[in-house]
Amino acid sequence: MITTEPPSTTALSAHNSGPPYLDSERCASSEGRPSSSKGKRTLTLVGLILLANTLHAQSNNWQLTWSDEFNASNGSAPDPAKWNIVTGGKGYGNNELETYTARPANVQQKNGNLVITAQKENLTGPDGVPRNYTSARLNTQNHFAQKYGRFEARIQLPTGKGIWPAFWLLGDTHETAHWPNCGEIDILETIGAPDTMYSTLHGPHYSSGKGISAKFPLPPGESVHDAFHLYAVEWAPNDIKFFFDDHLIAHRTPADLPPSTKWVYDHPFYILLNLAVGGRWPGNPDDTTVFPQQMLIDYVHVYSRKLEPSATVSRSESKPTQ
Repeated sequence: MITTEPPSTTALSAHNSGPPYLDSERCASSEGRPSSSKGKRTLTLVGLILLANTLHAQSNNWQLTWSDEFNASNGSAPDPAKWNIVTGGKGYGNNELETYTARPANVQQKNGNLVITAQKENLTGPDGVPRNYTSARLNTQNHFAQKYGRFEARIQLPTGKGIWPAFWLLGDTHETAHWPNCGEIDILETIGAPDTMYSTLHGPHYSSGKGISAKFPLPPGESVHDAFHLYAVEWAPNDIKFFFDDHLIAHRTPADLPPSTKWVYDHPFYILLNLAVGGRWPGNPDDTTVFPQQMLIDYVHVYSRKLEPSATVSRSESKPTQ
């Protein structure tokens, strides 16, 4: 997402209580997909496809390094050992209209998914900013970050004017190397249309509207809203590939950067999921926009290459800086 989330933005541990940049905490694999099967599902056609992908992946030496299946009981908050819930309504560098909350009305686990719900309602958050919409935003800062590998999530997305869901990565140095110098990898963003998605890189001197972005029209008959799809990035030294299911969306290397700019994708990044409402890029909701809107995340998986010495995984039980 293109959004700048300043270091002062409150990030709470989860509990029950081109495009712009997603922000500095804002905003078909050619090498084979890692195992994506889940025990809770029956062996339907989807299961058979996942099994085939699993067998293909095993020959490519992926190993799972982190995951969340969102299988807790209905109404549970996201796992606080894995996720922080960001709260507040300060626009996040994009003039967004929502206030993010930790309420079950906006974020909970349900029926094997993480459910992020955007509501049209008046609420003043703990930061004192009154807003007319609520939603949720999560990250793994100080819990998990990784340098290189495959990051993927199986997601069903909302649509409508002013609706802006995102699955993205932010450099874990952003509190010292401020955005965009820390780097941002937007694996998935949509801005209301059911048949189009975007994947974008943001870095120094190529950020916000100047980010290196790929617009991907979905295959005929496909929709981000009617079914779950797998969104992924495969990241290696000087090489980043974006995928929608088995479709390669974009392949980026330092050669794609503007002259005299720096490739900053050489340190651990952490994961973010959010559902924004309004903003400079998608525009604001109008009379055609239906609420509530829901973003359903079936799982998030992170892999590294087996015996890949350059892969760096960071885990911490420390709390984010308040």
